[in-house]
Amino acid sequence: MANQQHDEIEYNESEAIRYILSYLPKEDSSRLTDDDVQDVLDAIYDFYESEGLVQEDTTEGADIDEDVMFNFVRDQLQTMRSPLTDEQIRLILDGEFEYGKSIGIYEEEN
Repeated sequence: MANQQHDEIEYNESEAIRYILSYLPKEDSSRLTDDDVQDVLDAIYDFYESEGLVQEDTTEGADIDEDVMFNFVRDQLQTMRSPLTDEQIRLILDGEFEYGKSIGIYEEEN
């Protein structure tokens, strides 16, 4: 997954949470809360920060290893004693990527 940064694009967490919950299969979205999704979004941000990708000048064109990000997020959530399963975490990560693509932050790798 490639991360793109554009000055005119703003990531809205409330919008992202709504998008992600609507992206998830019904059986999962009905069991997950806004807080569950927020915890994953916070862990994603922590991952970007740990990789030095938070600064504007380092995010454009950055390649993100999805397995490394998943493992980091899962570890963060386990530390928080989150009840999310690996499958739910992956679904939320997929939904967050789709949200990012929908607003132009991310793009598919070729």
